[in-house]
Amino acid sequence: MRNLSRVLSLSGSEMLFLAHCLLVVAAVRLGLTLFSYNRLRRMVTRLDAPHEAGIGDLRRVAWGVAAAARLVPYASCLTQALSGQYILARQGNASKIRIGIERDTGTQLKAHAWLMSGNNVVLGGSISGFAHLVDHGQ
Repeated sequence: MRNLSRVLSLSGSEMLFLAHCLLVVAAVRLGLTLFSYNRLRRMVTRLDAPHEAGIGDLRRVAWGVAAAARLVPYASCLTQALSGQYILARQGNASKIRIGIERDTGTQLKAHAWLMSGNNVVLGGSISGFAHLVDHGQ
């Protein structure tokens, strides 16, 4: 009930943006089920994104994707990072997906994905405690 009142308190443009994020997150989640990560990543990075996003745009994308991901089952960090990268790229804003593994986990590897724009972490939380493996994107 509390979530419904939050949604109803959003402006019309915020509701539309949240609906857009929900569609993107659901499509990316389905895409990761049907296709390989590399194939889906190529679809996203094919978009030309020459500009650096402003902090306001980054916060808006982080909010929209994170809120939508709570409604999509199994919307992992990778799903969220790809979704955010797609939304930013559609706006003409460059970003990259950083993939790393958690340090000192013993025998079990724990991977994580972040969406980065410049030096800003857009989605995925803190990078500390992780070893950087690879960056994908612009």
